[in-house]
Order: sequence, then C-alpha cells, then structure tokens
Amino acid sequence: MAMSAGGSNEGGVMAEINVTPLVDVMLVLLIIFMITAPLMSHKVKVELPEAVAQPNVQEPRTITLALKNTGDIFWNDEPVTREWIQTQLRVEARREPQPEIQLRADKDTEYGEIMKVVAGAKNAGMKKIGFITTPGT
Repeated sequence: MAMSAGGSNEGGVMAEINVTPLVDVMLVLLIIFMITAPLMSHKVKVELPEAVAQPNVQEPRTITLALKNTGDIFWNDEPVTREWIQTQLRVEARREPQPEIQLRADKDTEYGEIMKVVAGAKNAGMKKIGFITTPGT
C-alpha cells in the first residue's frame, strides 16, 4: 500500500488507489489491438494439391486358431499339433505385414491351455493376437 509523504496524517495509510499505471497499460493494449486488428482480416490465398486416395488392394491376412475343450487345436479349421503351430508361428512372425492371430476357444476350455497358445504365439514373435467371442443372448 502507498504511504502518505506528508500532511496531517503522518505515518498513516493512503486510501486512494493509483490508477495511472492501469490506464497506461490499457491505452497500450488498445493501440496494439487497433494496429493488429486490420491484419487479422487479411486473407492469404493458398492453392493446396489434390490428393487421390487409392483403395488398399491387399487384404490383411488373419490366422484362426481354434481350441477345443478336448485339447484339439485347429489352424484355419485344419487339425494340427502344438509343435507344428510353434514352427508355423515363427514363419508367420517374419512376414511383412505380419498376419493377425484370431484365437477361438470353447467355453469349457481350460484357461491354462488358452494361455499356453497365447504365450507360444508371443514367444514366436507375433504382435497381433485377438480373441473371437460369441455374443451372449
């Protein structure tokens, strides 16, 4: 707070607010806005190139692995062994683009069997593993 320099109220606090700095700042801002406002309405003509979208010709490959509650495993609906799957997953992991593994299992299949297949696919280098489910009624 500002202190009074002299007068009858020695050492007291001044009750008036000094608005001179506030008015100075407001006038400077007004001048800045008056100068920059006409520049904001100025438009620049830009000619953008036209893009032509080409459809993706190559369909993404998917591999369906089906697990039955009896322990049988199917690769795209063909019965296979676990050893063959591990070898084939290593081959598929090197392909570019890498196919997606879609895992389908019976509801009575043990969780441990499903996780063995998922861990085997991960260890082989597969990055995309999805689960296929049937919507409930």
